Amino acid sequence: MLGSKSSNDWRLKSSNNTKAIAPPKSAPGSPGLRDLWQPDQKKSKTAPLSFEERLFNHSNLTSEQLAQAQSVHQRSPRKRLGQVLLEMGMIKEEQLLECLAEQYKLPFVRLEREMVDAKAFEMLDTAFIESHKAIPYSFRENKLVLGTSDPTNIFLQDEIQRKTGRKLIVTVCPASDIKAILDSFNENTTNYEVEDIIQNIDAQDVEVVNTEEEDISDLEQAAGDSPIIKFVNYIIINAVNEKASDIHIEPGDKKLQVRYRIDGILFNSVNPPHTMHAAVVSRIKIMANLDIAERRIPQDGRIRVVINNRNIDMRVSTLPTSHGEKVVMRILDGSTLSLSLKELGIMPDTLEALNHHINSPHGIILVTGPTGSGKSTTLYAALQSLDRQRLNISTVEDPVEFQLDSVTQVQVHEKIGMTFSSALRSLLRQDPDVIMVGEIRDQETARIAIQASLTGHMVLSTLHTNDAPSSITRLVNIGVEPYLIAASTNAILAQRLVRKICQHCKEPYLPDAEHAGFLEMYGFSKENMFIGKGCEHCRHTGYQGRIGLYELLSIDDTYRDIITKNPTVTELRRLCRERSMVTLRDYGFRKVQEGLTSIEEVMRVTESTV
Repeated sequence: MLGSKSSNDWRLKSSNNTKAIAPPKSAPGSPGLRDLWQPDQKKSKTAPLSFEERLFNHSNLTSEQLAQAQSVHQRSPRKRLGQVLLEMGMIKEEQLLECLAEQYKLPFVRLEREMVDAKAFEMLDTAFIESHKAIPYSFRENKLVLGTSDPTNIFLQDEIQRKTGRKLIVTVCPASDIKAILDSFNENTTNYEVEDIIQNIDAQDVEVVNTEEEDISDLEQAAGDSPIIKFVNYIIINAVNEKASDIHIEPGDKKLQVRYRIDGILFNSVNPPHTMHAAVVSRIKIMANLDIAERRIPQDGRIRVVINNRNIDMRVSTLPTSHGEKVVMRILDGSTLSLSLKELGIMPDTLEALNHHINSPHGIILVTGPTGSGKSTTLYAALQSLDRQRLNISTVEDPVEFQLDSVTQVQVHEKIGMTFSSALRSLLRQDPDVIMVGEIRDQETARIAIQASLTGHMVLSTLHTNDAPSSITRLVNIGVEPYLIAASTNAILAQRLVRKICQHCKEPYLPDAEHAGFLEMYGFSKENMFIGKGCEHCRHTGYQGRIGLYELLSIDDTYRDIITKNPTVTELRRLCRERSMVTLRDYGFRKVQEGLTSIEEVMRVTESTV
């Protein structure tokens, strides 16, 4: 190879012979070939080692063993060479991971329990950590330090970044260390710790409203024991204090975990002993008036409690799983009911147009977005902006989330035939001015709502779509004729919730080239950018609380003409952009410029709308 021989040892190789030739001569005083080019001795000395060479350096592996493993690897191409060597017992896990860490230029660490920050550990649930062999264990420079036994899995690292909302510092550690950490956390959560948690909780701290308790079984007797009542009360009180929107009680294989959804992200709260699972679930069922003897089918119920003189409603859902019943409780805090449209943070130009549509005498206003995007809060705020003394306002909901004064609210019961469509038909005989339909799910409900809007009623409802333009396509797919949609629809409001930057650890920062490119693409400056460094107030996430992003599509005559031609969602989106509609992402970047949220948050929640 050129560069591996000196200028005095040149060879000309052919299939027949190899003979020496002299290096070319140079004229006196002129540079020779050696002066024109010389091999880069420094580069050759620092050439990267191959994976096999690293294995030889970190283990007692022999050439014969490597050849044998390579032969097995060729017959099993789906397995990596390192995995084959491990299975054949030729190397240890630590030796393999040291090689990988060196190859990917990552630090190799041996994790111990004392190295794990509980706040970092709680960024991922234990089931995810156990199945993916990746554990967050500390914070460094506002980044989450992750230990993984598979540094080659960059897709897993991307998923963890999305789940936690934090950039990662990746380290390599053995899977056995991760398992030991998980075991230590499970072992430390004993009955004694649960007793310590609930020692300041009284059985009367949570007052259950309108609950009938009867002696049904021994299981109910266990659920009525004071420690179980106190523990369930602690779960609920702590969730309300943490401003959680949901409580998840999830059984696993000989384990039980309680998680809270806070600002849209799940956080681990406590891991009580698995033996408490049946009694905890039964206690919750008693509070929700559910059948504690039935564990084979899902059940839905409702709990109304008073905590510190605050009325709290909770929707309860149970689901049978292979490890027992999982319980999810949605917390409905009545304090959010007092929010007005202005307090939702809607920008003045969008708010003015929305108020105009809400005060129209007839038509349909749709609020769209995924579950948990704040649609119900927006609808209730819209109803509260109306004159409830002068207007006859009725709602059809599943379930009725909040009680409104001077509003007729109807609960859907599909098992007895009280569906959205049947309830809507009955309401139209009650001389309504304004009707709020909890959700348009099928063709029949959509047709009745449209007919109501065309006969002089204002109808407010929700749809599950990604953005405002796709709501038109959704209604067409349900089976509504395009001309009816065009004639009846006044406006469509799409919305998302993004996390706010924590005000306690907020600091300026300069976005990287990728994010700066996004801002420039949408016509925004990269100046005055902020990020949350992470602190105790925000659980080291850099975010605390949420704000809304809104996309209002006001249907005028131009849109009506287009809709009657049944356009594709792509064509409709293009028309909206041409007519300068503020999209969800545009709205989000405005909030970024105001220093309220981050570029990462806006990109995360608006990814499906572009």
